[in-house]
Amino acid sequence: MGTLLKCNKPLFSIRFSSFPNSLRSVQLRTHSFNNPKRRNPIRRCFSSLSPSSQPLINGTTLDKMDGNQQPGSPSSELWLHNTMSKKKELFMPKVEGKVGMYVCGVTAYDLSHIGHARVYVTFDVLYRYLKHLGYEVCYVRNFTDVDDKIIARAKELAEDPISLSRRYCDEFIQDMVHLQCLPPSVEPRVSDHMPHIIDMIKQIVDNGYAYRVEGDVFFSVENFPEYGQLSGRKLEDNRAGERVAVDSRKRNPADFALWKSAKEGEPFWESPWGPGRPGWHIECSAMSAAYLGYSFDIHGGGMDLVFPHHENEIAQSCAACKQSNVSYWIHNGFVTVDSEKMSKSLGNFFTIREVMDLYHPLALRLFLMGTHYRSPINYSDVLLESASERIFYIYQTLHDCENVLSQHDKGLQESIPPETLNVINKFHNDFSTSMSDDLHTPVVLAALSDPLKTINDLLHTRKVSGFKMINLVHFMFNFK
Repeated sequence: MGTLLKCNKPLFSIRFSSFPNSLRSVQLRTHSFNNPKRRNPIRRCFSSLSPSSQPLINGTTLDKMDGNQQPGSPSSELWLHNTMSKKKELFMPKVEGKVGMYVCGVTAYDLSHIGHARVYVTFDVLYRYLKHLGYEVCYVRNFTDVDDKIIARAKELAEDPISLSRRYCDEFIQDMVHLQCLPPSVEPRVSDHMPHIIDMIKQIVDNGYAYRVEGDVFFSVENFPEYGQLSGRKLEDNRAGERVAVDSRKRNPADFALWKSAKEGEPFWESPWGPGRPGWHIECSAMSAAYLGYSFDIHGGGMDLVFPHHENEIAQSCAACKQSNVSYWIHNGFVTVDSEKMSKSLGNFFTIREVMDLYHPLALRLFLMGTHYRSPINYSDVLLESASERIFYIYQTLHDCENVLSQHDKGLQESIPPETLNVINKFHNDFSTSMSDDLHTPVVLAALSDPLKTINDLLHTRKVSGFKMINLVHFMFNFK
């Protein structure tokens, strides 16, 4: 890659906070490229980025001039693939200018793997792009901190289940920080929402969609004729969810637990059916309703959640409120290893931490954004190394711009050459067109090459003055 100069001063502070929201990987924060364990280590410190070091243009930081739409005035159309209809649909929120989005979070019993990373990078991109378009977004992403897997892991480690899940919730949050995923508006935990969960189960029972067997409560799929509408599976072909063992007490093998009676040594809560804890699926229905109501815009997650989790959520929510509750169901594709889905159950997974030991977090983010979110990604060291090179090239360009900009303290004074304007205008158009077409991030990333090359050519051939560079970069990263 050649010899690189060491940078001892703050890096170019327009940063990715001046990118349109959906593309930002923002600043590199605490991770540098110096980690000797990482492949393609880049001997340069990018950890000194600081919001306070931003260059001024007429006394205003560029970060405050990022040109993004303000909430309440969406600026263009957005088409999203809806799993329910199996086609792309024009996004039209239930309330003009506002979006309610719920994404199923992790079950906190271990470190998260890069399959999880793909889910949350995908919906971070959507969250950012919705904000970029001008929507006011309430983004809810839960933590499952009460679950069979958590209890089993806690027994294995001789640890309290709630303490164990709390620890892994904190670890997950740190992973998301490193991947530069914006924090959701709300991050509810199951253990904090038992009253909501119990109330919803009571509604379902009262409406005739569930039945009690001893201290357990099961949802009756036969009483919900629309069951299978999301996954397309017929009731006779369905089997119980993967997390639920076949129970002879069920009226139908596909019936699933809303409430599980307490077992010795397991956490429990009091309920009208006796002490126990909720089933897996009811948790998300109750928490989404608590923060977004029964009717909201977007529900998302990995493709593996279509059945049984999201199918069961639809059944529960409709049974509780007797109406369809979500407009757009959005699911991302798998991360695969040798063409098999990456999962802990198969033992073929890499944790986010393991990958970040070898590659910069933003290289992982770029790798995940380099394939359309609905297509599978095969884990590849070659592609991760390529993403590492790409991230460095972007930041090298921004740093070189800083070297020019730091020599000038005046405002925007000189015009940009027409040929340069054409390149940047094309990128702006490609960005809007591709992102509005079901979040086509690979096309956007490819389109970014031309303006970056143009800036580098201008820098290295010294064909542009400092004032022109200020204007150029401002125009490049500030658009609607």
